[in-house]
Amino acid sequence: MTSGITLQALRRHRWAFLGPAATQTIAATVISAAIMAARSMDTAPLTKPQRHNLISPDVGAMNGVFIGSSVYMSILLVGVAMNLVISRQTRDIALLRAVGATPSRIRRSAALQAAIVALPSSVLGYGLGTLAGAAWISALRSHGILPPQVTFHPDLLALPIVAGIELATSVLGSLVAAIRPARSRPARALTDSATGRPRIGVFRTLLGVLLLAGGAVLAGIISKLDAKNAGDAAFFVMLALCVGVGMLGPILLRAIVGLARPLATALGGSGTAEIATDNIAVLSRPLSGALVPLVLAIGFAIVKVSMHTTAAHVTGSADAATDVWLDYAGTSVYCAFAASAALNTLITVMAGRRRALAVTRLAGADRRRILGIVGVEAAIVLGTALALATGVGLVTLAPMLHSQFHTWLPYMPLPYLFAGILSAGVVVVGGMLVPAALLSRRRPIEVVMAVE
Repeated sequence: MTSGITLQALRRHRWAFLGPAATQTIAATVISAAIMAARSMDTAPLTKPQRHNLISPDVGAMNGVFIGSSVYMSILLVGVAMNLVISRQTRDIALLRAVGATPSRIRRSAALQAAIVALPSSVLGYGLGTLAGAAWISALRSHGILPPQVTFHPDLLALPIVAGIELATSVLGSLVAAIRPARSRPARALTDSATGRPRIGVFRTLLGVLLLAGGAVLAGIISKLDAKNAGDAAFFVMLALCVGVGMLGPILLRAIVGLARPLATALGGSGTAEIATDNIAVLSRPLSGALVPLVLAIGFAIVKVSMHTTAAHVTGSADAATDVWLDYAGTSVYCAFAASAALNTLITVMAGRRRALAVTRLAGADRRRILGIVGVEAAIVLGTALALATGVGLVTLAPMLHSQFHTWLPYMPLPYLFAGILSAGVVVVGGMLVPAALLSRRRPIEVVMAVE
């Protein structure tokens, strides 16, 4: 029976699984590329002085940090993605419970769904990681960071490692998401699926506050480290802060909606803005899952870029070009990974709203009005992400900047600032407005009558 439930869920919500599958594929690509690049450097035919020069400066440490950071990001982002997909099945799970399915059977089905998605994604990610790893080694050679003797060699050992990480994180995320709907009474679960989950509990709120406080304390601790180690440790400070933001996401989104409602009404027209702000409040739980990778991408870019630009602005001399390129290249990979996870999460949320959007059209809204509503929603999400990411970046940066340069505020050139805002806007628009435009092309009555 478990396999039948699983196959039915995969068929019924097949489009919703594309987001987690894409996120897992990218995660597998990053991890496998990092592992195989590190192995290629370790097995390269180098003399003792060459190997000492390779390992002693930044490259050897960068490999370890790169692999570790990629694994931690995968655990966080893949878990969030699978949690969102299983949460969308609350109504189906309630109906299954009503006809006799036990909580353990529901949990096994959720775990099986995660495994079915994770394994092929891992294999595909390994294949793409082979190409990405070769490109990374080539780029390091072209910038004079690696000697010509270092060449890329695929390693099958990376495949089981990647598959194990992806399988574990995906299954864990799905099991966590299935706990509440599997244990709830069917009538209560059906009510939650129709009206939205109740407000977040005390435990989640306390955990979120604890993570934010812990991240702020860690930021003060790493400010006493040297610049290189502090920069590497800053990533984990931001992870704690971003997870805390995700835990408190529904509260933060509702608070920002309350603040943004008057402005949105003035800019977007009363009816459009009111509907958009109400929608954000109702969708605060699923959208909080998108805030985690979005805030992580923006915040990480703020920290890494501001360290170099502030150093150049305060001291009057820029860092070594090779060091800047190496740091920016790693930052680009992390940010692209997190941004793709945010994009996939937003698309998954929008795919789950196709029936609601169709009902809004049947109530009298035309396609242009629908896109206007989603546009205001996207602006609120973007503004929230930028505000939270700026806060995360400043909390992480301020102690380090004060310790190294005796200033509390970073220096960010305007072109960098505009480029960051534009990139974040592309992700949010691509995850919300573009899917809304595609979903609203069908006749609304067809969408409402169709079986999801």
